[in-house]
Amino acid sequence: MPSDLHLTLYGAILFVPLVLAWRSASKNSNLLPLPPGPRLLPFVGNAFDIDVSRPWLTYTHWKEKHGDIVYSRVLGQHIIIINSIEVARELLDRRSAIYSDRPFIQANEEFGTSFNTAYLPYGETLRIHRKLFHQTFGAEASAEYRDLYFRRAYELVIDLINVPHKLEKHLELYSGSLIITAIYGYETPPGADGDPLINRTREATEIAKRVLAPERAALLMAFPFLGHLPSWFPGASDRRLAPYCRKLVRQMLDEPFEIGKAKMTMTDDGRPPSIVAKFLDAGDTSPAQEEFMKGVAVSGFVGGTETTASTLHSFMLAMLLHPEVQSRALAEVNVVCGDNLPSFEHRPSLPYIEAICREVLRWQPIVPLGWPPCSGYLIDLLMLKKGLPHRTSQDDVYQGYFIPKGSMVLVNEWAISRDESFYPDASRFDPERHLTAEGKLKDDPLAGHFAFGYGRRICPGRHFAELSLWAAMVSILSTVRITKAKDLEGNNIPVIPEYTAGLAMQPKPFACAITSVNSRREEYMRAAPRAD
Repeated sequence: MPSDLHLTLYGAILFVPLVLAWRSASKNSNLLPLPPGPRLLPFVGNAFDIDVSRPWLTYTHWKEKHGDIVYSRVLGQHIIIINSIEVARELLDRRSAIYSDRPFIQANEEFGTSFNTAYLPYGETLRIHRKLFHQTFGAEASAEYRDLYFRRAYELVIDLINVPHKLEKHLELYSGSLIITAIYGYETPPGADGDPLINRTREATEIAKRVLAPERAALLMAFPFLGHLPSWFPGASDRRLAPYCRKLVRQMLDEPFEIGKAKMTMTDDGRPPSIVAKFLDAGDTSPAQEEFMKGVAVSGFVGGTETTASTLHSFMLAMLLHPEVQSRALAEVNVVCGDNLPSFEHRPSLPYIEAICREVLRWQPIVPLGWPPCSGYLIDLLMLKKGLPHRTSQDDVYQGYFIPKGSMVLVNEWAISRDESFYPDASRFDPERHLTAEGKLKDDPLAGHFAFGYGRRICPGRHFAELSLWAAMVSILSTVRITKAKDLEGNNIPVIPEYTAGLAMQPKPFACAITSVNSRREEYMRAAPRAD
């Protein structure tokens, strides 16, 4: 865009040499070496060495040459790339007090998005958000919505049977409606194309992607003064959208929260009907605490919607490519459940279903450079695409290597998922790798890390996400079969597994046929209550 070009020219011509010289200077008083890494060019560092569209592949190649921890630098910014589970756990889990900060972007403040839990700096506000997330999205709290998970999963299955060519739309509706109902008690009507709450969220997200485009964010991080240029200045015209975006965000924070307030009637078993209602019922409803809860609620909704839909999209692709996996899964469900619908009570007796869930998360990590997805906030130019980095809050030393304060720290989940020592023939989709020879589920130390992150920045909604994924997958596998679609001549339409960019990595659209394989389960699902 012209605005990005203007910003680039201003930064490069006027300020790059001075700022880069200052930022590149290491305060390594002990003269310890930096971690190994590729050769650095003057000023630009490794900016020209990285596959911008798929940087995790470049980092995985660097792992082969330089090891499990790699140092890079782009435009003077220190970057630490973690390529193994051992290093990730040592630095991000055990030393989380040092590795839990986030990079600061001024535009987040200007456009009203600084409330998001994922982008908060390490400090008291983050601690409050984490506490609220634990209370409202923790394992015990998430389990309270088990009926809702399956109600929405049944709706998803029936939608897939009725209109299979709208696969992507059905998956997005499942994830979005599930989260918004759980958080606010708000029942999204079928289709939801005209739903004001969802449309407002989409509009604000699109503005954020435009004004916080990666190259723009990178320059604003490197040269913060550019964020203070007036809107009439060449290249700064997008700042005119800031007041409108702040208004949209304010509506996102306030309006659904008021809906949650209005829906305080207890359920039949005596519990609050939504996460917001549960918060209000707990007692501390001071204006400050209420504002924190609004931020947590919107963070959960925005952060979980596309990532859940993208994971289920990968699942559907994997099942289409591997009919034998579908057959074994259906056989397992039939043995355990008969013609009845599977439920969470059956989960311990369905290890192969659990293995499929794990393998979907491993096979194609939807955020290859670690949770959460960057949503355009950060840094194509700094090659931190597809994941928001941790940031070191002080100098550190790991195995004799110096890690400077202010370093951006990325976990290359792609490299970990392709580690042949853990996962032989790692590019192959194979749920059996998660089972013992006796067919029991392995005690896998990596389970969940591919999707949910590490340390004090681990996804706070992971328990809710895991339950929603399992409910959708087991409902689909028990009731329908996914096969290749046919062309007008009756030939199978070939499927090429390709992935596209977005808030989360997801498959490019593919054609498929979806047919019922158990009429009794389908009948039960059709009889289940749906949203008005």
